[in-house]
Amino acid sequence: MAFGTKTNERPGTRAQTKYVRMSAYKAREVLNIIRGQSVEAAEDNLALIERGAADVIGKTLASAVANAVHNDELAADELYVTACFADEGPTLKRWRPRARGRATRIRKRTCHITIIVARMDDDALEIQRVRDEARGGTAATGNAAEERRRRVARSRGEETEAEAASESDSAATEDPIDEVAADEITNEDVVEPVEDVEPDKEPSDDMDPATETAADAPVEAADDAATEGES
Repeated sequence: MAFGTKTNERPGTRAQTKYVRMSAYKAREVLNIIRGQSVEAAEDNLALIERGAADVIGKTLASAVANAVHNDELAADELYVTACFADEGPTLKRWRPRARGRATRIRKRTCHITIIVARMDDDALEIQRVRDEARGGTAATGNAAEERRRRVARSRGEETEAEAASESDSAATEDPIDEVAADEITNEDVVEPVEDVEPDKEPSDDMDPATETAADAPVEAADDAATEGES
């Protein structure tokens, strides 16, 4: 009886995390979601899964992608999860005291998580390229990894180097301050404030005759001449 290729013998680049302190059942519930998906789709799904196994599986997937890029010289945006499985590891036995002097056993399960990634075939890559073009993505131009890093940086509130460079270029293109117009301003153009001048006060009846002005003398002489003529 002939059998196909076993799961653990499939070709591709793999990464394994051993002795994970959780049961294999909990890890398989998450692995069943990302099996057969592209690396980008698998990372997006793991970021939304609210399970403890998603964190460990995400790190294992990142390790598998790094192995494929550095060891096998493959493009990260052309990889997909060809196989992923969780094997049972050793079980730690503990005891818990119960009533009437009895004790029950506590089984702390462990598992070994394995993820295998491989390059997609040409037909799948063409379908993904058309889908990314329709969605407005950049995977068709080979910049999917850079776009993914930008999304992660934006989600964490950080500024990427490309955005910082674009902001610096935009700041450099702004109009500089007109220094010539500033130099033309001299001290002559500055208007000094004018002090308030009090209006002339009318002479009062009790004013001292010595303080009378020369302008008032002819008026008094004319009044005296008029009175003498009437008399």
